[in-house]
Amino acid sequence: MMEEKKQFLCGVVEGFYGRPWSMDQRKVLFQWMQCWGLNTYLYGPKDDLKHRLLWREVYSPEEEGQLRTLIVEAQSRGLRFVYALSPGQDIVFSSSCDLTLLKRKLRQVSDLGCQAFAILFDDIDHSMCQADSEAFSSFAHAQVTVTNEIYRFLGEPPVFLFCPTEYCGSLCSPSVSKSPYLQTVGEDLLPDITVIWTGSKVISRKLSVDCLAEVESVLQRPPLIWDNLHANDYDSRRLFLGPFKGREPQLRRHLRGLLLNPNCEFEANYIPLHTLGSWNRAGKEERKDEECEYCPDEALSAALHDWMEELNQPLQAGRQSARTDQRSSGPTSRCKTPDRSDCSSTFRGSSTVAKLPVFPLNSSSPPSSPTKVKGESEGREGEKKRPNQPCQPKHPTPGSRPGAPSGVGRGQKAQGRGLCGGKGLLSESQVRLLVGLHYLPHEHGPSAQKLLQDLTWLKTNCHMVSANSKKALPQKVDEWRGRASRFLSLCEDIAQLHCSVVGGANRAVLYDLYPYVWDLRNTALVAKAFICWLGCGKTTGADLLGVESEPWVFKGGVSGEVQMLLPIGSSSELFTHPPPLFPTSRLYNIRPYHSKDKVELYRMVRQLHLRTQGGQESSAAHPDVVGDRCLGPCLALCPEYSFILEDELGVCGCVLGILDVRTFAKRCQASWLPAMRDKYPPKGGNTHSNTPDLIQLMEEDQGEYPDSLLYHFPSQLRLDALPELVDISVSRTLLTALLTALKANGCQGVFCEVQPTDRQRLEFLTKLGFLEILRGEARSREGVVLGRLL
Repeated sequence: MMEEKKQFLCGVVEGFYGRPWSMDQRKVLFQWMQCWGLNTYLYGPKDDLKHRLLWREVYSPEEEGQLRTLIVEAQSRGLRFVYALSPGQDIVFSSSCDLTLLKRKLRQVSDLGCQAFAILFDDIDHSMCQADSEAFSSFAHAQVTVTNEIYRFLGEPPVFLFCPTEYCGSLCSPSVSKSPYLQTVGEDLLPDITVIWTGSKVISRKLSVDCLAEVESVLQRPPLIWDNLHANDYDSRRLFLGPFKGREPQLRRHLRGLLLNPNCEFEANYIPLHTLGSWNRAGKEERKDEECEYCPDEALSAALHDWMEELNQPLQAGRQSARTDQRSSGPTSRCKTPDRSDCSSTFRGSSTVAKLPVFPLNSSSPPSSPTKVKGESEGREGEKKRPNQPCQPKHPTPGSRPGAPSGVGRGQKAQGRGLCGGKGLLSESQVRLLVGLHYLPHEHGPSAQKLLQDLTWLKTNCHMVSANSKKALPQKVDEWRGRASRFLSLCEDIAQLHCSVVGGANRAVLYDLYPYVWDLRNTALVAKAFICWLGCGKTTGADLLGVESEPWVFKGGVSGEVQMLLPIGSSSELFTHPPPLFPTSRLYNIRPYHSKDKVELYRMVRQLHLRTQGGQESSAAHPDVVGDRCLGPCLALCPEYSFILEDELGVCGCVLGILDVRTFAKRCQASWLPAMRDKYPPKGGNTHSNTPDLIQLMEEDQGEYPDSLLYHFPSQLRLDALPELVDISVSRTLLTALLTALKANGCQGVFCEVQPTDRQRLEFLTKLGFLEILRGEARSREGVVLGRLL
């Protein structure tokens, strides 16, 4: 008993907000913990209804069986299972009924074999009801009284934890040392009950000996750290794959224990928990005559080495193995110093755990991992092949036209960085990139730092390559283009990483990491297109600054910070959308239009037109008619606001923009329409059957828009060649790239005209913040005009 009370508790808290882990995932977790020398698991997921909201309700017989299985599994691995209950939201401390229900619930869990408990009063209101105010001198007094009674009722177990409402320095009033609440806890809570603490903040960047000594003095006992370093339940766009860091092993002398509350996504916690094990072992091995050493970078490298094999195993979502071999029993003794080969075999054996019901019952296992749409690897539906095109350099000069983004010609078999169909392997460099982009809450990894620094520098110094700058020194131009090339290369690596994660064998990792990899891929596509556009020298520098804000004001991690560096960054609806149900491993690229693209774009819109018409075009029709009507004016008069979408097979879509519709209309009348009259002369000589009305149709295509519209929305989008893709986010990203360029050159509002029967496009624009401005009955045309401010 005394030995249990003295043991340093080190392990995992499942205490986040969001869907709890599945039974299969918890069993894998216990294997990890045993292998890495961790000893304690605390069960307290906030979204288990019977843990928090419905804490008074006992578990059903089926739930009892699941919980007993989990407790036995933990104990068989040499782990301490701590059951936590959070009654603080609505408990009446003075109610004998509530106290009886609390005892009943914990007795039920005790009878299942649980020997360690926690009572949590975190994240609740400080106020008391009238009955409690009359019965207790303070809120702390009420909590302590109930906790002491429960502790005695359970027979004073060797591990009993109490989470105060003031659980970190920033929540203490007026301070840690002067908090009446903490003083009451320290004085009145029974001495063998351990108090939970998160540090100076809810998410503490560092834990110092001085701060811990202060709270230890007030609480009159060493605290147990509930460490939120890797918790990500407060930001749906952030993930933390970096090493355990900012806590020296010497802190153990001032602590009862340390439990890590990690990412909601189970598979994201391999490195955090692996490195926590290294930290724990470093503290254990500390000797008086030698310094205790823990190096986060070395621990990260060891964890990466072990994770590589795990990443490339054929595991299904929720840790249900795709293989049919029987589960091995695995070693029964704990690995104090894990051997990589032994641990890996344990993991391989564990991956065939039979599917078990999830505990709690209201939380279902992750669904089967999204699979690629049938035929996706052969190309989009109805477009099996495109004409061949010579390969282009991998890293073109910004502003010049690359070919396929991976350097693969259209129609050629993808190799190397081409199509990502099939079950490929993630390379170690890709995994390091992944970790660097999703590192820690207060610190970016090397790749993320490089991405943000280069984007900031390129944007700040874009005047070096601006068409308006005639004094830029050649070496400065070369410096800008060289740094831009490196930035574009990193963006390509991010796109390739997305492709590899989707195409990999480990569907469990895909299921958990995909939303984050997908989100950053899309943001990087916009940033890459923006830098390519700046390299074309088309910016006037009107609005390049983006949004200035403190780093904690805007959420989103690296993806959010890249977003905020873009001129359109404050428009969150352009960037934050749920990922597609069917991930695609196709590799996409977005870039500015080049004159060489015209032939392919004309061919593409002609095919789209034929498909929508459902028939064959007249043999007498000029092959350029559709292209000249849909794309011609913009490509001829304002090509700098045309953006191309391409994949491994080549160009597959584009979006066109007009910065100033009034000026554009005048230029059309002055130059474009006369050129079309020459190209399509009236009937008589060399004629085409559709010529008589063609020029009139082209004039009507430009539309007439009232001054009241153009005053607020002077710019226009044209979506005639917007592709139809499985992952609609790519189309959204393409449009966002154009809006970024328009905003950079001073656009304050943009509109788009859509046919009222085109519901899919109307819905697409509405989700991007466009609102209906004009409808057909108020105009001579049938189209609906939607607009949004920038």
